[in-house]
Amino acid sequence: MTTPGLRDFLEIPYEQLEEMNLSVKQARLNRESPEKLKDARMKYLTDERRIKAVTVCFTDLEGRLHMLDYDKKFLLKSQDNLTFDGSSVRGFSAQNESDLRLNIDWSAFYWLPADVFGPGKVLVFSEVMDRDGKAYASDLRSKLKGYTEQLFAKDSTICHVAPEIEGFLFNGRDAERRYHELHKFEYVSTGGYYHSLPGDKLRNFIDTAAEVPRAMGFGNEKDHPEVAPSQFEMNFSYSEVLITADQVQLYKLLCRQVAANMDMTASFLPKPVTGINGNGMHTNMSFNRGGKNLFWDPQGPDRLSKAGWDAVDRILTNADDLCLILNPSVNAYRRLDPHFEAPNQIKASANNRGAMVRIPTGNEKSARIEVRSVAPDANPYMVFYSLMRTALEGAGTDTTQDESKRARTRFLPDNIYDANRLFKGSKWMTELLGETVQSKFAEIKQAQADRCPKALGALIKIPEIQFHHEVTNQYLWNQF
Repeated sequence: MTTPGLRDFLEIPYEQLEEMNLSVKQARLNRESPEKLKDARMKYLTDERRIKAVTVCFTDLEGRLHMLDYDKKFLLKSQDNLTFDGSSVRGFSAQNESDLRLNIDWSAFYWLPADVFGPGKVLVFSEVMDRDGKAYASDLRSKLKGYTEQLFAKDSTICHVAPEIEGFLFNGRDAERRYHELHKFEYVSTGGYYHSLPGDKLRNFIDTAAEVPRAMGFGNEKDHPEVAPSQFEMNFSYSEVLITADQVQLYKLLCRQVAANMDMTASFLPKPVTGINGNGMHTNMSFNRGGKNLFWDPQGPDRLSKAGWDAVDRILTNADDLCLILNPSVNAYRRLDPHFEAPNQIKASANNRGAMVRIPTGNEKSARIEVRSVAPDANPYMVFYSLMRTALEGAGTDTTQDESKRARTRFLPDNIYDANRLFKGSKWMTELLGETVQSKFAEIKQAQADRCPKALGALIKIPEIQFHHEVTNQYLWNQF
């Protein structure tokens, strides 16, 4: 006689997961009423007895994803009063004003693959609210969401974004945290661009990891080994900007977890190894109104419309001010090395991969601009919000400027100190983020820089790995 299992937690096959998550994504794209979605999700949680916990996510100022698992029954009773200690999160509140509140965004709801996240769990994103119930200034997800809603309410403008996120796969779990012991990372593959043998460690990881975003409704496009040894890239389809930013956070999380399950490390350090290409998060962006791609013009230069070229001009004009947001870590400035296809030239080009902005070949549907100077450790909500607003509202080139001066190639800062100085002195950044957030972000970046040698030199230094904001070492941070 068989004894029934003691636990019966929800586990959904991948194919069914994809259908369920795509239906939720479509409801989000259809802008279904938040109250209607909330009622539907809470009813589902009440009725589905096999769910034990709800993982509620938020993102801090630097872009680190935080997750709290709430018992389902508790969450159903207390979902309007979920508080946490903001003083424990770098860049959030001070100790004397520590209580912050989570406001669940029921539209951003995901069913999870049980073999990666554990059975009996679902996940939902949230905004961070202040004690008075207003959106918390350091929560860039709230800021991005508010701006997209404002744009749509004004004239139905929608921003579409598709990121290309590169990462490295290294042997051993927690390779970044153990870097101080070995002083190196160990490749799992020395194959090249688009090349790895079927069944090798890199290909097995890519095949396994790619199944997860597909099941979560990302809309996979292609996956492949990248130029550098042990480097990978898995692309998913463009979507509305807030959905894409959430997916960036989930993508990096699931890659790390799948790698850990295979006794390896997925690393999104911008430049973990000297002498080879680094990791980027190329950000493809376009605007749509009434079903029309505003960046498409078959008669325009490189088939990009005037609106598209105006967006490019504004981004390039404000490139120095934006640089710290796009490249927020000490290690990120190693990637801006012209010897390795570094996109450090403040210019636009259809073909030059050293240009900050590329104009990819497109058509009526896919015409876009690609901002290449974005590191994968950047806060996606902050990056997309800043690029969106700059593309639409930033100051453009001064047409009265001397033509020979305008024609000179300018370069992005090559170190975090210069980038921080330009960021702190920027009036546009003050307008974009608010004085308080601008000051907080600059202070955090200065603290990170001060833990590392001022002169980068040629060799990767231990502190730039050890104190990288995406590495789970907050205990170490507190020792300084």
